[in-house]
Amino acid sequence: MKTSNKQNKQLFSIIESSAHPNFASLYQQLGIQEYCFNSMRKVIKQLKTHQPDYIVAEFFYGFGNNYAGVNISNLDVMLYTLQKYSPDTKVIVLVDKEERQYVDKLNDIIPLHAVLIRPFSEKRILEALAQ
Repeated sequence: MKTSNKQNKQLFSIIESSAHPNFASLYQQLGIQEYCFNSMRKVIKQLKTHQPDYIVAEFFYGFGNNYAGVNISNLDVMLYTLQKYSPDTKVIVLVDKEERQYVDKLNDIIPLHAVLIRPFSEKRILEALAQ
């Protein structure tokens, strides 16, 4: 994996559930190289040496003990890592309607590029990538 440049955009897909949409063909049509990760730990490790143009990740609010304490969701630690290593990466968050109310708190860590509420179309992800 090489560091991102303007001709060859890179996108990290963080796939933590079966509900994560597969837009691989769309990314390929747009000339975006997609790298898929199934664990936050692996993404955080990569962010220390690689700066993707985009991250597409699902939001899971910390209702229980999984993200107890100061964390809002599954994305907090990764967003703090972005602050330090890749602040220009555009973060696109996928969220269920019931959890949408909690997502804006993440903007206190790093500004989110787009928030897409399920269900959404390929057109919505295309619009977010074009901004």
